[in-house]
Amino acid sequence: MNQALNFTITKKLEGTMARSGVISTPHGEIKTPAFIVGGTKATVKTLTNEQVIALGGQSVLANTYHLMLRPGAEVMAAAGGINKFMNWSGPTFTDSGGFQAFSLGMAYKKGIDTVSHSEKGDAAQAVHSSTQLAKVNDEGVKFQSHINGELLFMTPENSMEVQHAIAADIHMSFDEPTSPLAGRDYIKQAMDRTHRWAERSLKRHQELNAEHIQRGECLQALYGIVQGAREEDFRKESAQFLSQLDFDGYAIGGVFGYLEIPQVIQWVNEILPEDKPKHLLGLGSQPADLFLGVQYGTDTFDCVAPTRQARNGALFTYDGRINIRNARFCSDFSPIDSECDCYTCQNYSRAYINHLFRSDEILGLTLASIHNERFVVRTVDNIRDSIDDGTFFEYKKRFLERYYGPEQSTLFLD
Repeated sequence: MNQALNFTITKKLEGTMARSGVISTPHGEIKTPAFIVGGTKATVKTLTNEQVIALGGQSVLANTYHLMLRPGAEVMAAAGGINKFMNWSGPTFTDSGGFQAFSLGMAYKKGIDTVSHSEKGDAAQAVHSSTQLAKVNDEGVKFQSHINGELLFMTPENSMEVQHAIAADIHMSFDEPTSPLAGRDYIKQAMDRTHRWAERSLKRHQELNAEHIQRGECLQALYGIVQGAREEDFRKESAQFLSQLDFDGYAIGGVFGYLEIPQVIQWVNEILPEDKPKHLLGLGSQPADLFLGVQYGTDTFDCVAPTRQARNGALFTYDGRINIRNARFCSDFSPIDSECDCYTCQNYSRAYINHLFRSDEILGLTLASIHNERFVVRTVDNIRDSIDDGTFFEYKKRFLERYYGPEQSTLFLD
């Protein structure tokens, strides 16, 4: 394949920014809108690849930070990249590792130490203290490994190098996420730094792709990440800046749920190039997020919440979420949801899964994860179909009124 990525829009929904389409990668196609399954450590927790395929997963997203620490970029490269390493034949994404460097490097818990451009000096000499375990300057981020406490330094360039060693089809540029509690001044500082890092990420990415061409290897794609938090002028500035760079697509970071999606996504997607795919980072824990994201122009989502919630016994049904651990399910021999077509609902009862959770049996986590992941994947698939046949708003209203109830669903309907 001579191109890293192709994106074709097949249908636009009149009066909205919603569209259906196809992202073509060296490892296959993704029909959009699509939910990208969270495969953080080159695995979808508790599930085999065959189970992910059976539940309709088109693509997985792995985490650069985690794979950099374990097993390491060298191992990933020696294995021939993530597809061979995890025996996954379909398209793959990686994020940049920036969010985890900040959050797992304790930045959100202990505070971020910033160094101004004029003070940056030698990043390797940054002082590490017990109260500030992640430090950022214009060169990159110094952080502490959550595994063994090792002090590490990540830059846009080595983020690209690690991601190319992982060899996913689609990567994310290195960015600085901001806490939802950050003030406007810091949001601006982080956004400006993200833009400088985007340029450096793209430059190194293009150099690495040139090496792939020389070796006869597949090209890899790169998305720029729009930041700016809840500030309209910053979001628009970020979208405008990144639009001028030659990214294959764009990701939108730092959006916190349905209260921000309609505004923030619209601000951004009205500016970003229409002919390139848009990805919403880390959203999909609530069905409303999916409908709103698509309505305002999102093509793909990723989120680990469906399987994480499943492992805690929180299961989606078309009539709302349930806690399968509750005593009322001990003798309930109906499926989790009678309308669900997943393997779990076709073969097992609420009573059995309740028993597995109460008995701390690992099978319970697997069956619950199959159901939740299928529920979300199927919902986005149905959203895609509703765009194609022009019934999006009818489907949205019917789904959300049933899931949330008539009163609460008004928060998401317009």
